[in-house]
Amino acid sequence: MTQANQEVSVKIGGVSRTLPSARAGSMGRVPLVEFIGDSEFTKAVAREMLVMIPEGTEVLLTVVTNALPLAHELSHLSGLPYECVRKKRRPYMQDPIIQDAPSMTLGVAETFWLDSPHAARLHGKKVAIVQDVISSGGTAQTLARIVERSGGTVSGYVAAFRQGEGALSLPFKYLEKLPARI
Repeated sequence: MTQANQEVSVKIGGVSRTLPSARAGSMGRVPLVEFIGDSEFTKAVAREMLVMIPEGTEVLLTVVTNALPLAHELSHLSGLPYECVRKKRRPYMQDPIIQDAPSMTLGVAETFWLDSPHAARLHGKKVAIVQDVISSGGTAQTLARIVERSGGTVSGYVAAFRQGEGALSLPFKYLEKLPARI
């Protein structure tokens, strides 16, 4: 990883990207990782992350939006199914699991939703939580609570990037560190 002005450069699996920065509330500017619309980078990162999926994992779980292409590619490569938690209730949802998330890195508290048919697919399963970037661990803790409420067990936590220096309360595996701010 290299850092210049308000950009950060990364190289994973032979694929290089220059990450722009975005203003994130009181944190100032942070590197912005985008998997949506970047198949080449998503596939390279997923190939490198494949070995981080804990042994015995039966299902992958992520949250919309940016981590979704990454979880999809990990599912394709590993043969494991995946489920996706939403950040808005959809009209078709049947008795969803609703879980409030603490104030996130970007300074916005959110509510996560998992439709009951999707929650049923986690029941009795070992579930790996997949994220694009782990910062404080708040999203992962919220996803873990959804897994538990669905009757599943968290098998581990994996992310493409770790942002910041603070201690994590969860045993995350990640590919590369990003600066907390630029």
